[in-house]
Amino acid sequence: MPENLRQSQPSRKPAPPEPRKTDLYRRRLLSKPTKKASFEDENHSEAQPFLKWAGGKAQLLSQFEPFFPRSVSTYAEAFLGGGAVFFHLKARFPKMHAALSDNNAELINCYHTVRDDVQKLMHRLDEHLDQFRAEGEQYYYLVRSQHHLTDPIERAARMIFLNKTCYNGLWRVNARGEFNVPIGSYRPEKVSLYDRANMLAANRGLRGVDLTVRDFRDTLREASPGDFVYIDPPYLPLSATANFTSYTPEDFGPEEQRELAALFANAALRGVQVMLSNSEMPFIRELYKGFNLQTVKARRAVNCDGAKRGLISEVIVLSYSNDGK
Repeated sequence: MPENLRQSQPSRKPAPPEPRKTDLYRRRLLSKPTKKASFEDENHSEAQPFLKWAGGKAQLLSQFEPFFPRSVSTYAEAFLGGGAVFFHLKARFPKMHAALSDNNAELINCYHTVRDDVQKLMHRLDEHLDQFRAEGEQYYYLVRSQHHLTDPIERAARMIFLNKTCYNGLWRVNARGEFNVPIGSYRPEKVSLYDRANMLAANRGLRGVDLTVRDFRDTLREASPGDFVYIDPPYLPLSATANFTSYTPEDFGPEEQRELAALFANAALRGVQVMLSNSEMPFIRELYKGFNLQTVKARRAVNCDGAKRGLISEVIVLSYSNDGK
């Protein structure tokens, strides 16, 4: 090309460099909404009971469904146990205010700790599991002997550890209030004390919930019109050898069952929606005659004879009609 034409050509700016892959990736990230990482993000499913509990209601929730009120704004439970009904209703009615109680102080402390110190609790349970796998039965009986712990996290971790490693998951105490169930036939390497995702779900479900060591009489007397109260008392034993009601040092016999029935009736008269579970027996049906009685089938899990662990009938008593709700 002639020199004069070369000089007349407009100068060209150098092409910008190709964007690096890391730059493209950074732009994509900036273009998307970010979400702060949190241990809460692991699982948002309905919490399940974190304790094994004799007579627990997790297996019956599908049968209970037709009996629950259509909506629940205030809920109370006087015999908390494993809490299956509460966790189910809390997932269904997230804004529901709940007051949960039991006269078992160790149990209520356990719920308090799951609500307020779940991370420290899980860490302590991990330590328990490591020691149990290393020492086996000897470690179980060492933990069982620690009846007078004062630290709430230590108490809660002890309860969960014993509950998951004792015979049949049974919580039973003697007249002094001391846990006295022998070790179960578990292989230490197969034992799991908790499910992390479920424990965190339980923590979320319990936030804002009132938890108190309280007598059932106070719960029923103080319930207000429109409240929904679920009552799952120690059942009247079906036989003289089927009494597994010693969750606390206090007895719960026929006289307490009669008193409970009278409180149920008084609450119903005040407009409280009450639902109660109990043994399918003529004595129980007589106590609640005139109320809405239903029957469900439950699997008997606590029996020293495995052949006798089968389906049994339980009675459900409602202070309200469940037809069309």
